[in-house]
Amino acid sequence: MSSSALFLVVFLTGITLVCAGLGMALLLSPKSFNPQKGEPYECGIPTHGTSWMQFKVGYYLYAILYLMFDVEAIFLFPWATVVRQLGVPGLYCILFFVIILGLGLAYAWKKGALKWK
Repeated sequence: MSSSALFLVVFLTGITLVCAGLGMALLLSPKSFNPQKGEPYECGIPTHGTSWMQFKVGYYLYAILYLMFDVEAIFLFPWATVVRQLGVPGLYCILFFVIILGLGLAYAWKKGALKWK
């Protein structure tokens, strides 16, 4: 069997399985036509006022800092698996990476981005 025929079989099988799963869920799922189902809730309590409100910029700064250090962890895990094969140059590269991130943290700290106001 050629690779293009195998690809076509796998692709069609995937589409068939996805469509079958969605169809079964549509047919077997319980149906409720209660109008309360479409109302917005927060923690089981109906919302008061409009749902569109402005948040403080501090939330966004914390989110960006979290993402920055989350990405650092994502890059450190693969490095840790091959650290012995990379040797000293690999150690210098990762130290440079961590120093850059440390400078970013120091800058955010100095600017007061980590203070919860």
